[in-house]
Amino acid sequence: MGLMQGLSQMMLQQRGHLFGWVPVCLAIGIGGYFMVRAEPALPVLLGLMAGAGVLLLLSRHLPDAAAPVAVAVALGMIGFDLAALRAHAVGGPVLGWRYYGAIEGRIVGIDRSQSDALRLTLDRVVLERVSAERTPMRVRVSLHGDQSHSIAAEPGLRVMTTGHLSPPSGPVEPGGFDFQRHAWFARLGAVGYTRNPVLGAAPAAQGRAGLMVLRVRMAASARVQAALGGDIGGFATAITTGDRSAISQTALFDLRASNLAHLLAISGLHMGLLSAVVFGALRLVLSLVPWVALRWPTRSIAAAGALVAATGYLALSGGNVATERAFVMVAVALGALMLGRRALSLRAVAIAATLVLILRPEALMGPGFQMSFAATTALVAVFGWLRDGQLSLGPKWLAPAVATFISSAVAGLFTAPVGAAHFNTIAHFGLIANLLSVPLMGLLVMPAAVGALVLAPLGLDHLALWIMGLGLRWILAVAAFVADIEGAQGHVKGPGVWVLPLLALGFLWVLLWQGRLRSAGIAAVIAGFALWYQAERPMVLIADTGNLVGIITPQGRALSKAKGAGFIARNWLENDGDGTMQADAADRWRPDMRVAGQQIIHLSGKRAVAAFGRCTSGQIIVTSVVLEKSLGDCLILDPKYLRQTGAISMRLENGQIKMQTARQRAGSRLWTHWPDD
Repeated sequence: MGLMQGLSQMMLQQRGHLFGWVPVCLAIGIGGYFMVRAEPALPVLLGLMAGAGVLLLLSRHLPDAAAPVAVAVALGMIGFDLAALRAHAVGGPVLGWRYYGAIEGRIVGIDRSQSDALRLTLDRVVLERVSAERTPMRVRVSLHGDQSHSIAAEPGLRVMTTGHLSPPSGPVEPGGFDFQRHAWFARLGAVGYTRNPVLGAAPAAQGRAGLMVLRVRMAASARVQAALGGDIGGFATAITTGDRSAISQTALFDLRASNLAHLLAISGLHMGLLSAVVFGALRLVLSLVPWVALRWPTRSIAAAGALVAATGYLALSGGNVATERAFVMVAVALGALMLGRRALSLRAVAIAATLVLILRPEALMGPGFQMSFAATTALVAVFGWLRDGQLSLGPKWLAPAVATFISSAVAGLFTAPVGAAHFNTIAHFGLIANLLSVPLMGLLVMPAAVGALVLAPLGLDHLALWIMGLGLRWILAVAAFVADIEGAQGHVKGPGVWVLPLLALGFLWVLLWQGRLRSAGIAAVIAGFALWYQAERPMVLIADTGNLVGIITPQGRALSKAKGAGFIARNWLENDGDGTMQADAADRWRPDMRVAGQQIIHLSGKRAVAAFGRCTSGQIIVTSVVLEKSLGDCLILDPKYLRQTGAISMRLENGQIKMQTARQRAGSRLWTHWPDD
């Protein structure tokens, strides 16, 4: 009885603070769906939904100690089913082979790849000699080579070319970033490239609203670039229309190395600043008219106007996941203002997170969602503590600067682990760069962007864009200066699968739990960092094409090739926390590379295979070409074998090599497409 009374008392302390756990419980269920290695059958999903309903009904009749637990379990079940429902809803055909031939489709997306090549996303796809049932809903084609004879890309234009397509590739190593899953939710059934000109097949479609918005975006992007030009114009189009195609790789590197790359993404910062500018301007205008100010709810009207502006910004920016997430958060805050409630609270953050998880459960697995809500939650909590504690930020003239410093420090501190886990880098001077840049975004850049939008119908937007350019020029200069400082960017190894969940749950436990057990969250955070510190990287990594092998040495990972498979090489080294270039890592490679007594030999190309004699039982042979005959009594990993397994990792356990494949790690899911055995 004493235990039950203690539990009841503990749960009574949580009253008024339980809503914050709703998105947490949903996220646990969603994460569970993505972690299982076999696609749940329909009876399982129906059983979970029925179980959730029963638990919700029973919760009304359970004791105070048990009712919240029942609701939490039910929410986890609902989250699992939400993720499954979304995964089935976005499904479509995935190309099951390498294709070369005619490609025809309608342009619905224009961007650039990491290699700076223009990319076209096409829907209503037609492939030569491929039936409609097997044709992907969307394909993405990168334009390489001389494209001077290609037609100018325009949203809605139906185009044709001849090129290569292949299924979305699996992880570059077991447990790595799963591009197959990413492509599934983006409805991409194939990706590829062409070196041939892209020709027009039919005029641009005019009726579809989404394409009309895309055309407006591209027209606005071209107008901004024409007014500002160079990286400044590219930066301006990125934060106004979401088009990053005009900013150079050099500028991108500087922004990443200085922890300013978040300014490129139309996220909560931009959406919040734009809404704040519109809200403040409208309220100021309304307050200038005494009759209106005394009789009308000016705050609610200004909030409604800001919401309209935010909605327009969402449409203009392309409505990607990050922007949708930011819009939901801003809409919740403005809705609270219109209802006379506190705009920024942990409850508002929880509502926004819940809506995003319901609409796009897959967003949970991406760095955008994790970093955005880590920063927002931490900022709301910290400034809430300052407000409740009635702590002064200093004299009025100094308070904005202190608030900016606190905001940058808190956001940087709480997003750093997420960024390091996903991108394996830490910007050592990111706080300095943000303190020198973020205030300018609020004071100059975003107000100028709003001014440009207002002045555009009058043909005077170039004045506001010029002012906007001054602020962006300063930010790029800060990024370049900070990036050039020696040691500006550090590298960390990738964490294990449980590290980020532990850190997130520990952080949220500290914020949401009421009572003495709050300190348990700190223990979870410490455990998460301890697991990260102890994480061990695989001794051997083998690419799924057989084109590259990487082996850990005392100097770092040695790569079997100085060129080729650059994307895979870069990911392996980054996950090792190694900033070395591929060519330098290849210098570590030696002909007699051994792991646990096994010699690892990489044969790249037909000549290397032909020149190799017979192998022995103490050797592991990796080849980049399919072998037509046996090389002897050894383990042979050629492209035919690797297509079945995906990338391979090897670890040492008790002095023996333990091999794991990407197929074993990923399992059999809707988005995984392994060849039949």
